[in-house]
Amino acid sequence: MNKFIILLAAAMYTLYVPAQTSREKTTFQTGSHWKPVTDIRSDAVMVYSTKDHRNETFEQRLQSWRDHGYATHFMTGIAWGEYQDYFTGKWDGRWHLDEGQVTMKGDTVWHGRMVPYIVPTENYLKYFKQRHIKRVIDAGIDAIFLEEPEFWARSGYSDAFKREWKAYYGFDWRPQHVSAENTYLSNKLKYHLYYRALDEAFTYAKEYGRQKGMNVRCYVPTHSLLNYAQWSIVSPEASLASLPCVDGYIAQVWTGTSREPNFFNGVKKERVFETAFLEYGCMESMTRPTGRKMFFLTDPIEDRAKDWQDYRRNYQATFTAQLLYPQVDNYEVMPWPDRIYEGYYRTSAGSDEKERIPRFYSTQMQVMINSLNDMPLSDNRVTGTTGISVLMANSLMFQRSPRKVEGYDDPQLSNFYGLALPLVKRGIPVSIIHIENTGYADTWKDTRVLLMSYSNMKPLDPAAHKHIAEWVNNGGRLIYSGRDDDPYQSVQEWWNQDGNDYKSPSGHLFELMGMPRDAREGTYTFGKGKVYVLRHDPKEYAMTKGGDKLLMDKVDDACGRIDTKNSFYLERGCYDIAAVLDESTDNKPLVIKGQLIDLFDPELPVMDRKTVQPGHQAFLYDISRVADKTRPQVLAAASRQYDEVRTDHSYSFVSKSPRSTSNVMRVLLPKEPKNVTITGSEKQEWEWNDNGYNTLLLKFGNCPKGVKVDIEW
Repeated sequence: MNKFIILLAAAMYTLYVPAQTSREKTTFQTGSHWKPVTDIRSDAVMVYSTKDHRNETFEQRLQSWRDHGYATHFMTGIAWGEYQDYFTGKWDGRWHLDEGQVTMKGDTVWHGRMVPYIVPTENYLKYFKQRHIKRVIDAGIDAIFLEEPEFWARSGYSDAFKREWKAYYGFDWRPQHVSAENTYLSNKLKYHLYYRALDEAFTYAKEYGRQKGMNVRCYVPTHSLLNYAQWSIVSPEASLASLPCVDGYIAQVWTGTSREPNFFNGVKKERVFETAFLEYGCMESMTRPTGRKMFFLTDPIEDRAKDWQDYRRNYQATFTAQLLYPQVDNYEVMPWPDRIYEGYYRTSAGSDEKERIPRFYSTQMQVMINSLNDMPLSDNRVTGTTGISVLMANSLMFQRSPRKVEGYDDPQLSNFYGLALPLVKRGIPVSIIHIENTGYADTWKDTRVLLMSYSNMKPLDPAAHKHIAEWVNNGGRLIYSGRDDDPYQSVQEWWNQDGNDYKSPSGHLFELMGMPRDAREGTYTFGKGKVYVLRHDPKEYAMTKGGDKLLMDKVDDACGRIDTKNSFYLERGCYDIAAVLDESTDNKPLVIKGQLIDLFDPELPVMDRKTVQPGHQAFLYDISRVADKTRPQVLAAASRQYDEVRTDHSYSFVSKSPRSTSNVMRVLLPKEPKNVTITGSEKQEWEWNDNGYNTLLLKFGNCPKGVKVDIEW
């Protein structure tokens, strides 16, 4: 990324005004038309791809969802998609398969048959805007989601990429596998190409929309920076949050990304909840200072073929993690409902028998996603010591190579997890700061201690160091870990060019704070703040048993005192969200008390306490926190309610949810009902809970057309 582009984007941020929109709190994506078995009743649907199906155009597919009350948006891939008319020459008379991403072996990186991952050339962008963006706006779409701007680190060998290299750098292409510098330069170019692609596509969308009197909003559904760095994919990520044409993101975090193994205390394994917590935090921190909208995604299954119990266990972990960010209240409740409701997966880990989604799981899942329609924002904080942040940069992706670079090794991104997991595993809700956002005042809000390292990333702009130094001068505590001896320290960058002669970028930062460029391990004072220098790469804290003691001692000293525990807990309106960690300070369970409904149990039982064991999570509704207990209302349900009518002695509503699923709901009433009538479902039952909770349990078969419930007392 050119320094000019970064500074220009930051300057233009002052012009950004978030669009005024209707209520679009929940959404999902599908490539299909409306079907009764996938009518999940979110506020909006993202209709995927403009490709016409057999006997059905894109516009007809779109209309089928509008006819059933959905706000209709559009999603497609920017780096891949059903764009065969471009690659085979139907669009401009020339074949363009040479614009696919190519590995050092000469193989194209494919996403599907005749669907290569794309080098986004100017010609491709012209096609993309005219053939796809224009069409969806003409169809009345005012929200466009261009997902997964991905350039694989192992690619970068095609003629198209070589041409882009020459245009960007001014000198001939260099094979990235030869050196650390070539790898860094190659990945930096990949980053730039999708930054440019999204800027051009979204700018065109907004300008064309304005010509038609429309306010077109533009979003980027993307994996987290953590996941892309681990999977060796390059993407613009945080820099997009400052573009005036970008209105927000979808954080594509789910079991498939969060089950990527990492190291902690010398052990490599899956840590789904902890990884998801950090992935969502990574995404939330991109938009918090820049005011963009963020949707959080979870997926009740995943791409890899597993069994239903595996899917359920990890869905609960990722779902809990997303709710622990109380300043985000927009959600993509699921991707691809067709595969969730209509796909066949193993009944258990040791079985080859497959079945569609079990009724108990679809009921639980629908309780969970319908709770998101009413999930409130909250100023409450997750329990634990706050004010500790870890620094990240987009250049985490630049040091990923198709071959091991001599003198550099970062197994499973341990130079990041070595800073973050020791805190998370001790019940400390660590935050993320993106170095690209250090110029925004809100970035530093509430941060007292910052952990950083240049062992796995490098700063793209010296301005970030001025902001960090200013923060320390005003009283911040900086803990810098790193040997600063990896080969990426000497790549062609600002700290060793144009009159600068720093051996590593940290030397520039240290000098700004009155420290020696090659500061030794120790504690330094700058203004009102302190700098702790540890001459260890963070991976040493993660990959060695007990290796994080030195780091935690410094964190404790910088904070004054930290509160370690084995759990996270948050009250969010009437909802209780909790996670108890294994590999932590102890193995004690967390006991939550109240008038509780267990939302992870498809029977929606009520209880006065919930015990959460290590390695497990809880999602609860506390009836005692309902503001007006005399007002009849649905507290939890595997459906969405419409047409509610209340009188002094009755309550009625229409319940809608997908066909072939079972509903369960808890309804709060002022007194025991005399009569309950359920119309539109043959199988039905109800039970009154008279132990002081005043809830009616209803069970019946779901119907997308609606089931009428009438209650009298």
